[in-house]
Amino acid sequence: MGLTKSILTTERLQIREMEGDDVDHLLSIFGDNETMNYYPSCKDRHETINWIRWTQENYDKYGIGMWIVEDRGGIFLGQCGLVLQKMDGKIEVQIGFLFAKDHWGNGYATEAALACKAYGFDQMKFPSLISIVDPRNKPSVKVLKRIGMVRKKKVVKWDKIFDLYTCYR
Repeated sequence: MGLTKSILTTERLQIREMEGDDVDHLLSIFGDNETMNYYPSCKDRHETINWIRWTQENYDKYGIGMWIVEDRGGIFLGQCGLVLQKMDGKIEVQIGFLFAKDHWGNGYATEAALACKAYGFDQMKFPSLISIVDPRNKPSVKVLKRIGMVRKKKVVKWDKIFDLYTCYR
């Protein structure tokens, strides 16, 4: 790793920028049908490499993006971060997260999302943050509620109906 940029640390987690070497870790999530159940589709190696490149471009352009979440010992857990999302004709900042199923149920998503929320408000000074979630994705809905987000309305994106959650600085 070496020059990987650390973004945040929490009690149990280190959150850092994504790099090319993360492709296999991300594929363990993107290639798993159960993990990707609420997403449009799984991703293959080529799509995962493109995801990393797109994410790195976001770091350069906007200073935010999806970040790699590891435990303090460097074990890959998933990704969490802040990404731009076009909603109702305007650009919003979304908290997103996706964790390897081996690590579900340990509170990592909540801990990482809370850290990203604080980063968005305290460091980046965003006035509000959103998250869109498939209403059937009960674990993710619980995470959003735990970090203080409130369901605002239903939205259609990628030909699917999502619940839009929001919070304010």
